[in-house]
Amino acid sequence: MRGNAVRLASFLAPIAVLALASAGCVDEKIVFKERELFETPPAEAASFLGYSNEEAKLTVCGNCHVGQQTKWVNTAHADAWAGLQGSGHAQETCEGCHTVNELGNHIEGDVGYTSTGDARYHDVQCESCHGPGLGHVTNPDGGLVPLAPIAVGLDLETGCGECHQGAHHPFVEEWSQSAHAVSAADGHGASCDPCHNAAGVFAAWGVDANYEEKGTEEASHMGIVCAVCHDPHSAGNEGQLRFAIDVPSEESNLCMKCHHKRGTPDVTTFRGPHSPEGPVLLGYGGWWPPNLGADGGSIVATHGSEANPTLCAGCHVNSFEVTDELGNFVQTATGNLFKPTPCLDANGVPTASDDCARTERTYRTCTGAGCHGSEAVARSLQLTAETRLEFLAEELDRLLTQIHPTWNSCRTNNSCGAGSPWQTGDGVYTTAEGAAFNYELALKPGSAIHNPFLLEALLTSTIRQVRTDYGVVVRAGVNLDNILGK
Repeated sequence: MRGNAVRLASFLAPIAVLALASAGCVDEKIVFKERELFETPPAEAASFLGYSNEEAKLTVCGNCHVGQQTKWVNTAHADAWAGLQGSGHAQETCEGCHTVNELGNHIEGDVGYTSTGDARYHDVQCESCHGPGLGHVTNPDGGLVPLAPIAVGLDLETGCGECHQGAHHPFVEEWSQSAHAVSAADGHGASCDPCHNAAGVFAAWGVDANYEEKGTEEASHMGIVCAVCHDPHSAGNEGQLRFAIDVPSEESNLCMKCHHKRGTPDVTTFRGPHSPEGPVLLGYGGWWPPNLGADGGSIVATHGSEANPTLCAGCHVNSFEVTDELGNFVQTATGNLFKPTPCLDANGVPTASDDCARTERTYRTCTGAGCHGSEAVARSLQLTAETRLEFLAEELDRLLTQIHPTWNSCRTNNSCGAGSPWQTGDGVYTTAEGAAFNYELALKPGSAIHNPFLLEALLTSTIRQVRTDYGVVVRAGVNLDNILGK
């Protein structure tokens, strides 16, 4: 053992000498230096910090909030100033919405770029929505965390609407008139929250965002505001949308994540279709009678195909310029009414009203992408599809009335009587119950446009199945061929 130890010591000795020699040749000194994260902002900036490096688009906030900074830098907001200057029509009056100042947050009066003209406040940065960051940066543990509000409205002096309004981009004006602006869940129970108010949607989609109104009563009564569909920090999808709009999937498509409820029957309830647009557009909605093919196939029309790549948004969210008879600009229509064929006011501006005649609606959305040759063609196709579906639905109603004279009312309170094919909760889903579902689906607004081929096939096959199962007689002259796609 001793001999081995001596030999090991003799082996290690030269290595130690070499190590000492090497150490003697190096004179290293590690110096730590704290760099300034920001320059003290001018007093008139009112505690707004802006950029710490404008050229690199590094915000002062981004020195710590690296994840948000990395995502934000790819958004249009990060390019707002350059976008304005390169637009060919930059004016001083436009600069407020392309810089950090009092717009978008709770601060009032001239602050940030408005008060200083300093380039550090170029672009729509974090503080545009969150407010001044100096207090948080200098005392991050002091509890002063500036959260951004997500409430939207023309009467609010804060939020997205302070900039996204006006003749050139009246997003908030149009949105305020849309169904998205109202929390339809109010008074209808918690089961409606996941699609009908901001807090409910965030919870359903797994969006763990912090915002000013979070956890408040206001949030539970807030409609589908901008920040529900748009991610203020990320450009992962076009338009800073939280999910893609070109994916034919009710789980992944932004619109269909809500617009797919009861697109197919729920056998536990008498209730008919509710927001069934996704399944109808994609071709598998409705009750499929055995003679149509109960294996769950699909019948897809043009609006749900590759010819309309952005699917729901391709028709419901389209912008165009409104001009007068002389070609002068009136305003931009942003598509935030979410109406594919809206009524127009006297100036040709889309309105939220649905009181106008078909001929008084604009169908320019249908021609904008080359889908239809003219507005007249699109209007005629809609009329043809609706007329055909209404005719078949009327015949189906007539047949079901032969089975029970008050079928469409008694089924809603389970009072159609013993032996009736409308018995909710008996564990059996009958042809009559499926027929009732398809009847309602065919007459639902928009069905004839979303997928006329599917609805026609559902109605013709349903009529055949009702005739077979209940022995009723179809009127002479009722064509049960599917003719809309020919």
